Amino acid sequence: MERYTGVIDKYRERLPVAPQTRAVSLNEGATPLVELENLPRLLRRNVRIYAKFEGLNPTGSFKDRGMTMAVTQAVAAGARAIICASTGNTSAAAAAYAARAGIACFVLIPEGKIALGKLSQAMMHGSVVIQIRGNFDDGMRLVQEVAKTAPVNIVNSINPYRLQGQKTIAFEVIEALGDAPDYHALPVGNAGNITAHWIGYSEAVCESTDACAFCAGKCEFRKTKIATRRPIMLGYQASGAAPIVRGRPVESPETVATAIRIGNPVSWQQALAAQKESGGWFAECSDEEILRVQKLLAESEGIFCEPASATGLAGVLKDLELGRIGEGSSIVVTLTGHGLKDPDTAIAHSAKPLTVDAELPAIERVIREHLKR
Repeated sequence: MERYTGVIDKYRERLPVAPQTRAVSLNEGATPLVELENLPRLLRRNVRIYAKFEGLNPTGSFKDRGMTMAVTQAVAAGARAIICASTGNTSAAAAAYAARAGIACFVLIPEGKIALGKLSQAMMHGSVVIQIRGNFDDGMRLVQEVAKTAPVNIVNSINPYRLQGQKTIAFEVIEALGDAPDYHALPVGNAGNITAHWIGYSEAVCESTDACAFCAGKCEFRKTKIATRRPIMLGYQASGAAPIVRGRPVESPETVATAIRIGNPVSWQQALAAQKESGGWFAECSDEEILRVQKLLAESEGIFCEPASATGLAGVLKDLELGRIGEGSSIVVTLTGHGLKDPDTAIAHSAKPLTVDAELPAIERVIREHLKR
């Protein structure tokens, strides 16, 4: 059996990378597509919901798919350093892949606005962490300005290679299901991921020169049609950071879902194109709804995702209740990051551990009381 070595080697024919280019990889991708068995029964809905658990990538988020492409191309172009603005996951992935490539990494993060699990990753991988007195949008503006004069390559999702790597999620979903689902839902922050998903699905069905919103009939990487259809794309934002839903930038975004705490997404227009072309929609979820679904998913299915990831599923559950998603539908939800990215939030919103004496009767009493419920 051939050893799996990451998304670039697996999908090289569908990616803008030369045959001889060495992939900077940590064997990212090939994440599980887990069918949720208990939630649909709890909801009493006749639907099939699948979780694409991107939290099982090397650094614990979907960002690794894009970062392998961005860093591979940066190294191929002779770059000695990369830079990014981040709410956490991008910094973790950039730091890890820079370490793998042997180049420098600079990350700008909002001071006090990053989950400690993500910050620890960027620090451990040896990147230069610069905390700014501002938010992600300020950081994004600064990295674009500094890249004009400093010898650094930006690896945020304005880098087109990032989206090319992230589009491979669509290919993996199609391979697992045999075709595209009816709906594909995901959380939306900087809006690059929903854009990348749609690029992947569009290329998967395209075998002609007909124009679409992304390739305009000029796709260089299309090889063979692997799906018969594209899904309806559903994007969900946190209520405190929902610029696309509001139709205007949010100056001071606030949400417990730190990974999508972004007020002015750089891929806004591309995401709107994906939504319109697919016939989908954007909606919002409150922090309370996000945390409730994060806990519900962990308790009912054994899948622990970070709060931002739960936003997509929270939106799906709400739209099932509203009847916007019909009975009999197949739905894939991208869970973008692992719950261990933000352990403080998980602990703060969970039942506290019980403390008893180190004696058998005490343990038996706890078990009996719990089973009576």
